[in-house]
Amino acid sequence: QVQLVESGGGLVQPGGSLRLSCAVSRSIFSIYPMGWYRQAPGKQRELVATFTSASNTNYADSVKGRFTISRSNAKNTVYLQMNSLEPEDTAIYYCYAHYNTVDYWGQGTQVTVSS
Repeated sequence: QVQLVESGGGLVQPGGSLRLSCAVSRSIFSIYPMGWYRQAPGKQRELVATFTSASNTNYADSVKGRFTISRSNAKNTVYLQMNSLEPEDTAIYYCYAHYNTVDYWGQGTQVTVSS
């Protein structure tokens, strides 16, 4: 079993920044893939950024150059630094982990980009 708890969402103006955190209930040292998805109202859940291995990451084209995924194995936490936020980034952001053939999801954190 793996529990994922997201935090850091909120309301931000266009051009602003937020950092999301995903606290994991066990060691993340060997958990891959692991990362972030999002779901906007009326749309399907989509990949934002993930670690596919210890040295490889994958980003959605729409966030490349603006978002950065990182992790702290010591803190069992994955982060998503989001800069230059746009109204189109408004969504519920979910942490995701694949471990022992099972997909795990957090409860999600709302990010709203609006003036």
